[in-house]
Amino acid sequence: MGDDTEYLKLSIEDRCVHKSWKARLNGYEEAAKLFSKLDEKSPEFSKYLGLLKKFVTDNNAVAQEKGLDAVLLYLDNAAVAPKTVGEVSTGVITKCLNSARTKTKEKGMEILLMYIELEKGEIVQEELLKGLDHKQPKIVAACLTVLREALHGFGSKILPVKPIVKTLPKQFENRDKNVRVEAKLLTIEIYRWVGAAFKAAIQNVSPVILKELDEEFEKLPGKAAKQTRFLKSQQDLKAKMEEQADAEDDEDEEEEAGAVAADIDPYDLLDPVEILSKIPKDFYENIEAKKWQIRREALEAIQPLTSNPKLEPGDYGDLCRALKKVIGKDTNVMLVAQAGKCLYGLATGLRKKFQPYAGQCIQTILEKFKEKKVSVVTSLRDAIDAMFPSTTLQAIQEDVLTALDSKNPAIKAETSSFLARCFKKSKPANLPKGVLKPLCSSLAKKMDDTLPDVRNAAAEALGTVLRVMGEKPLNAFFADMDKLKVEKIKEASEKVELEVGGKKSKPAEDKKAKAAAEPTKAPSKGPAKGPAKSARPGARPATAGPKGRAGGDGAKRPSTAPSGGRKKGKGADGNEDLTSDPLLTDEEVAEKAEILLPLSVRQPLESSNWKERLAAVEEYTKFVENMEKKDMQVQVMVRVLAKKPGWKENNFQVLKGKFNLMKMIAEKGKVSRRAASFVISGAVDKIGDTKNGSAAGEVLTALAEATNLGWLATEAVGYAFDDQKNPKNQSETLTWLSNAIKEFGFSSISPKFYIPYMKKAFGAVNPAVRVSAVTLMGVMYMYMGAPLRTLFDDEKPALLKQIDTEIEKVQGQSPPKPIRGAAKKSGGGESEGDDDEDDEVDEGAGGSAAMEDLVPRVDIGPKITSQIIEEMADSKWKIRGEALQKVQDILNEAKFITPNLGDLPPALKARLADKNKLLATQTVNICQQIATSMGSNVNKYTKIFAPGMLSLCSDNKASVRNATVTCLKTWVELTGIIPFFEDEIMMSALSTENPYMKIEIYGWLEEVLPKYRSIPNEGVMQCIPSLYSALEDRNADVRKKAQAAVPMFMMHLGYEKMIRMTSKLKPSSKDQVAGILEKQRANVPAKPGKAKKASGEGEEKRKEPETAVSKEPEPKRPKTAPSKMRAAKSMPSIPGEVNVEKNKAERNNALIDGPVKGSLLTKKGKAVLSKGKSSKKGAADEDTGPALIANNGKQKRMKDESDLRTLKWNFQAPRDEHIDQLKDQMQGTFSKAVVTSLFHSDFKHHINAINTFIDCVENNKEAVISNTDLLLRYMTLRFFDTNTTVILKCLEFISALFTMLAAQEYHLTEFEAYSFLPYFIVKVGDSKEPVRRGVRNIMKLITKVYPASKMFSYLMNGLISKNSRQRQECLEELGCLIELYGMNVCQPTPSKALKEIAIQIGDRDSGVRSSALNTLVQAYAIVGNDLYKLVGKLNEKDMSYLEERIKRSAKKPPAKAEKDKKEEKTAKPDQKKGAMPPGWRDQFRNPSAGPKPAQKESKIPREFSLDLDKLGLEQTVSEDMPELVDNEVDDLLNQPVKLPEPKLRPASPSLSRLATSSSASSALDLAISQVASNDITISVQALAQIDEVLKDEEKSKSLYNHVDQLLVVTAIQLRMAYTKYIGDDDRSRENVIKLYRCLIACLMSLFQNSTLAKRVSREVLKDLIHGLITVLLDDRMATEFEDGPQVVRSVNVLVVKVVEKSDHNNIMGALIKLLQDCIAVETVSLKFRELVMKCLWKMVRMLPNIATNMNVDRMLLDLHVFLKTFPSQTWKERGNDTPLRTIKTIIHSLAKILGNKILSHFSLIEDPNESELQAYLQKVLRTGTGRRSSTPKPTSNVSQINGNPVNDSTDKTTAPRVEETQSPRRSGKSIVLAQIFKKISSKENSREGLQELYDFKKKYPDTDVEPYLKQTSEFFRSYIERGLKCIERERDGKTATAGGDPGSGIAITSSQSSDDLSPSAYRDRLKVLRARSGLDNIGDGKSIGSGLVRPDSAPASIESKPPAISLGTSSTSIPNTAPSSQKTDTNVAELKKRLERIKKQSQT
Repeated sequence: MGDDTEYLKLSIEDRCVHKSWKARLNGYEEAAKLFSKLDEKSPEFSKYLGLLKKFVTDNNAVAQEKGLDAVLLYLDNAAVAPKTVGEVSTGVITKCLNSARTKTKEKGMEILLMYIELEKGEIVQEELLKGLDHKQPKIVAACLTVLREALHGFGSKILPVKPIVKTLPKQFENRDKNVRVEAKLLTIEIYRWVGAAFKAAIQNVSPVILKELDEEFEKLPGKAAKQTRFLKSQQDLKAKMEEQADAEDDEDEEEEAGAVAADIDPYDLLDPVEILSKIPKDFYENIEAKKWQIRREALEAIQPLTSNPKLEPGDYGDLCRALKKVIGKDTNVMLVAQAGKCLYGLATGLRKKFQPYAGQCIQTILEKFKEKKVSVVTSLRDAIDAMFPSTTLQAIQEDVLTALDSKNPAIKAETSSFLARCFKKSKPANLPKGVLKPLCSSLAKKMDDTLPDVRNAAAEALGTVLRVMGEKPLNAFFADMDKLKVEKIKEASEKVELEVGGKKSKPAEDKKAKAAAEPTKAPSKGPAKGPAKSARPGARPATAGPKGRAGGDGAKRPSTAPSGGRKKGKGADGNEDLTSDPLLTDEEVAEKAEILLPLSVRQPLESSNWKERLAAVEEYTKFVENMEKKDMQVQVMVRVLAKKPGWKENNFQVLKGKFNLMKMIAEKGKVSRRAASFVISGAVDKIGDTKNGSAAGEVLTALAEATNLGWLATEAVGYAFDDQKNPKNQSETLTWLSNAIKEFGFSSISPKFYIPYMKKAFGAVNPAVRVSAVTLMGVMYMYMGAPLRTLFDDEKPALLKQIDTEIEKVQGQSPPKPIRGAAKKSGGGESEGDDDEDDEVDEGAGGSAAMEDLVPRVDIGPKITSQIIEEMADSKWKIRGEALQKVQDILNEAKFITPNLGDLPPALKARLADKNKLLATQTVNICQQIATSMGSNVNKYTKIFAPGMLSLCSDNKASVRNATVTCLKTWVELTGIIPFFEDEIMMSALSTENPYMKIEIYGWLEEVLPKYRSIPNEGVMQCIPSLYSALEDRNADVRKKAQAAVPMFMMHLGYEKMIRMTSKLKPSSKDQVAGILEKQRANVPAKPGKAKKASGEGEEKRKEPETAVSKEPEPKRPKTAPSKMRAAKSMPSIPGEVNVEKNKAERNNALIDGPVKGSLLTKKGKAVLSKGKSSKKGAADEDTGPALIANNGKQKRMKDESDLRTLKWNFQAPRDEHIDQLKDQMQGTFSKAVVTSLFHSDFKHHINAINTFIDCVENNKEAVISNTDLLLRYMTLRFFDTNTTVILKCLEFISALFTMLAAQEYHLTEFEAYSFLPYFIVKVGDSKEPVRRGVRNIMKLITKVYPASKMFSYLMNGLISKNSRQRQECLEELGCLIELYGMNVCQPTPSKALKEIAIQIGDRDSGVRSSALNTLVQAYAIVGNDLYKLVGKLNEKDMSYLEERIKRSAKKPPAKAEKDKKEEKTAKPDQKKGAMPPGWRDQFRNPSAGPKPAQKESKIPREFSLDLDKLGLEQTVSEDMPELVDNEVDDLLNQPVKLPEPKLRPASPSLSRLATSSSASSALDLAISQVASNDITISVQALAQIDEVLKDEEKSKSLYNHVDQLLVVTAIQLRMAYTKYIGDDDRSRENVIKLYRCLIACLMSLFQNSTLAKRVSREVLKDLIHGLITVLLDDRMATEFEDGPQVVRSVNVLVVKVVEKSDHNNIMGALIKLLQDCIAVETVSLKFRELVMKCLWKMVRMLPNIATNMNVDRMLLDLHVFLKTFPSQTWKERGNDTPLRTIKTIIHSLAKILGNKILSHFSLIEDPNESELQAYLQKVLRTGTGRRSSTPKPTSNVSQINGNPVNDSTDKTTAPRVEETQSPRRSGKSIVLAQIFKKISSKENSREGLQELYDFKKKYPDTDVEPYLKQTSEFFRSYIERGLKCIERERDGKTATAGGDPGSGIAITSSQSSDDLSPSAYRDRLKVLRARSGLDNIGDGKSIGSGLVRPDSAPASIESKPPAISLGTSSTSIPNTAPSSQKTDTNVAELKKRLERIKKQSQT
């Protein structure tokens, strides 16, 4: 029995795969228990990923059932469960669904449904469909059951029906009854979800089964199918549906059922059929045959093909043209009917794809409706109805209007019926006014037709419009119709059954009641009496004078005036028809006047005495003032006022009183057009009067506001030019109209009416009339644009020049917003009929829309002859060119054309692909000209020309591409972008591989897409795969343009949708594309807002324009903001600058009612305030911990942001995503109560939270520092607030925070600074002085925690702002920084910075100008007259300002010491800084810092000191000066060698500050930034300062956090030296060598400090090694520089030092990565690669000593990446595999050191099993580590490492090889020899090894060492031979020269020397000792070395020596600044004595 339970000792996973079923049973049970306990992300689940299939396929039924239980628990609990769907689903289908055990079968089905729930429905469905082909009927039936259950639970959206439908017919024919039953049940279930649309897809099922199914379908309830099982991501939906389940009633369910049924189109369930290839070859020939029988046979052959319900898209152009020709021209009506059926089939089968052919076909069919035969008309009617869904009414509008105007009544009737059917299928949104209005106008005329069929069809069409759109669009037409006709239309409307949802109509009774009520309503607005027919509409009353005619249509007009210029009825101008206010007779007026007005008013008005008339007018005015609006009868009052003398009053005072009174009546009463018509002529007659002209104009304006500008202007202009001849009146009338258009807008103006009058005015004799017309032209141009200019091309050149001049004045200006008219309409509806929808026209678009009707258009169709078409297709390019020229001439002659182009489009389309690029370009230009000439009607040809135009973007010639892009822009302006995204046009263009096409199209789309609010997503989504491909294109320009286009696509699709579409990309591509999408997410432009009607509060807006609310869409307010915020209209480039709307009332109500309500909800959708008191109390009770918690989360947040895992804190206005992210990041470190307060809607909670932070600054500093980034980011959110109290509290906290950080010597990281400073700088321009004062105080603190040079850059960005106050403050801060830190603070360079500052001198704001000048004056005080060079060229005015300010400032430029020519050539430190002590400006700027201790006053005269009195400083502020030591020259010469104390000038302010300040961080930052200066002198000076700090052990600690920063700028300067400085003739070679020495010395000092050396990061080390090796390999150092070799040797030593002293993990990783980069770039030299490998070999030798302390996991990852990038098999193709052998040597060494333990260090490698590294290590471990090492041989013999020739450093190859070739049983001599050769190969013991080898050969002369030498390289053998000869000469008493001793280099490097050396060797050692002692190396009167560089106030004897920096103890690191001179040989003995004296002195 013990054996049976042995398996219990095994692990669970081992038990699950045990051969015993009992063991497996136990394993499954234990696994089930384990799965139910684990967390969903537990790594334990991953162990079972490969075992689940065995669970479900277990052969033992009992165990299998338990395994299924375990799998169900696994799927329910494991996050990785979806990964197993493939193999587990297959196992379940094959092994469980056919099981005899019911439970097993049920559990298997449940597993499949669980996978669907885990969103793997596609894979499960695919596997189930595969199961339907299984041989076992049981499995097939079970698969059908699962599909049915899945569809029943999840619905048709989650489980697509289409793949299932295709399999059903086969299942109905299955032999097994169960399969057929399940198929039937599945079919019923599908019908339950899809509805009647499903029947079309199963028509090929046998009739018996189909009948059974129909019966079952009828039994189904009418309720909609509902989803009962939900995906894991739909749990919220599940809860929502459960809540709504009880509330739904039957009516809603029926509506939902209809909606569900409509979701699926049966067309989508069908497979397309390809028919083009099946068309008979002779079809096109037969269709043209003369015999009608042959033509019939041709049609009969294709009719079955076209009758397929769904056709494959393709080029059906030829077929459609052939059928269209049959319909249009064939005389046999039978063939016409048959062709119509074929077109019907094509249109039905292609649907939207039929669009390119619909326009021409519809035109032909409409013309063919003249046929009388019913069968023909029926066929054509079906065909045209099938075509309409593929096009739009706008596209066929011209053809339809032409057909409606036909003389044939049959065509008119059928066209009207066709329109009625079209309207039924259209939604209101698809019937814009521009389309509906001309159609309804034409249909309204057909209501007067003599034939009843035409009238009935027109009534039906208009009735359909009435049902779809409502009565409003038709009111204007109903006004002119008889009541009977209107009733007929309304009756037809009630009978209409819409196919698409229209406007909801009330029951018929309500409609009739409403209709009956309206006639009674209208008369109540006018007088009680007066029949409507007493006078014709608009007829002028008798009192208006004989010529008068102010308002009627019946009045005559000259032939130049358009007949339809003045509108009747409720037309587009939006006012009531004249009939609404009936014309009163004179008697009626008199009667009403007696009742309304007193006699004292009426009678004197007709008096002959002007004084009586004046008194009557005044009394009349007072009477009107006291009248109520409802009592005013305006027509009566106006006609009383107009009685003789009326408006022809001779006395100007009386006339002025009348005009003022009329204005009052117009403003106070309800003025109708009828009443206004009695005033217009009088006002126009007097508008030119000098005394009353302005009053007359005001009357016209008041009347226009009371009625409508469009109507009144037509009457006024018509009267001025037709009925009176005074040019002054004509001129003033046009001037008044120009001003009125600006005030009222252009929406009600009909330009077509004014064009003839403007032309008449242009031809007037009086110049004032011409000038006024030109002015009106300019105003209209603002609204209508360039097309208006083309209407006047035939005017005289002189006049055209005037017009062009006027146009230039308004070019680019946007039309002003209307301030009149709209206010009264929305203010109370006082003007009758003012709400007409035609007033809602967009101001900007009104003119352009009207351009379509302004000009007569020419039909060029007949001119495009067949000859031209044939010539365009000719094989000779000249003939084709001539044909194109003919077309161009036709277009030029016509100017404006109708949409009829005849057969031109197909011919032009072919020419777009012409091989001759000149012809292709000409064709593009013709296409552009067609678009311009045709206008918006060109839309019907877009899909014909668009593919060809887009394809031309791929041309190699830029001229062709530019012409094409220009043409595309023209088309898009007229047609919109949408047609280009339909029919896969854009997708096809972008899918090509041509880079030019992608560049041009993406560039074009970048400009075009932001202009459109919405584009159909389907077309845009088709382009996304091509976009993603372009983001990874090899062409950089393609990638750049694609990235720029990403935000435009994202604007229309959204970020989430685009991210989801990356799932189909490869993993590597997906990460890259997702990163780009995340970066571009912040650049998504806002969608353009919809055009809106003017606000109703016009009067208030005019009074207080500054408080007007913008009509643009308001950006979403962040969740944290308590008040409403708006982003500025034009944002500057720096993020975060916004224009905040100050509205306190909105802030108080924003949470409840405003649009911000949604943004204040939490993620779960619950508002913060909805929690109530109990939630607040609960939060307070449970949250008792500290407000802030210290942790290490900041580093993770930095990493997440750099890896693009979180959003970057970069925005113009904070979005919800940023706020949610910040809230989430605060959750772990901020207490719950604090987070709630921070994001509360009440600002008081914000203040409380900030007070808590202020307390934490004092009491919990560690927590505040660890969360600084989150705190500062929250402050930026509050900066967008408008509550001053909150902002001031934020500034108080920031001030306290920075003060604490400065005291703690904490410095802001870039991560913290970039997310705070841009938004902080915006607040410096705040409108409130307390805020600005607080910001300025914080500015003083920032430089203590952040480098001033970096702060300078942020302030420079602040100058871009449009806020002048912000620019001014930033300039003042820049001046302070320059004053404090000198010119080196200017970034990126002083020249660029000062040029930007100088630009501000020309600013409009005086404060900005003054601040800019003050800042430049500060710079002048430092650099003197060089300022003028730095600021560059200024205009004369700005330069005069600058010079004047410098004079007035009394600032003197720094004096320059007089130097002779030799001294001028030597490099000098910057003398332009003042000699003030460090920190004095801080005291002056911030007195609170406290005074500095007094310093001793220098006794030395200070000729170049600053004038402290003028600066306002005390004289006690001074600087210590060194005391000079007087030395006699003779004494110095008499002493053999005396070591003087070097007396150097005191350090510069920056150096002094660096050395003495307790907080040296700011000075270090400045000094480090100066290292990278372009000025070598400044750079050397900074290096000297840093070198001084490095040599001081205490001060060097301040560099602890700046090591990487220092090395980065050092590497930059190295790179600048060998790339720029060496080849620059302007820089002396001595300076370049000096720079090299200083850099090397500084680096040497740094790497001698082991603490600092360990701080260097891996990437910085990589760049540093790269730079140093580049210097080593620079041949110019040896050939062009005398001291170059010495520099190279120093660099050589430095490289070794870097390798030895750096952190071993970092240097190893850096070297491996550098080697990898070298191999990847083929241009890298072999020498460079070899030196990198030599550094690695040195690391290999160090491995035994350092391996235990290294991060082996990290090292193995680097090695793995190398081998993955360059696998071993790829090296066979390379000539040299040394790099691979080097890497394998490292691996071999690690294996040798660590043994089998190394296999446990693969934690960082994702898949070790697939890594070549693991395989190689296992191979090494199996074979043992004692075999020969694969260390490669060196191949170069030029470069140096460690002072030895590269080819001599064979220590890494020779010794191991000699040792490894010996037998395991070695003799004693062999062991000794091996040890000797090992020493020789070591650089430290090389000479010792040679001596031992020499002694060994002497002792054992018979021993043969040749076998050992043969194992080494030839170079190494020669090295040994030379070494042995040298030792032999030494032993014999000969002195070996330094050059002859091969070990001399090593001996010097290791400070080992023999007693007898050459004079040159003594000189070198002398240099070393003098350098160590701080002395100059002087020889032959020239310096050969020096100490540290000091500033230039030292004595001349020291200052004149070129500076250098000591490199430490190694002789190879000694810099030699002076050029070497010829040296005479010196006596060796004398040199020895001198050397001894120096040694003794240095020891004392």
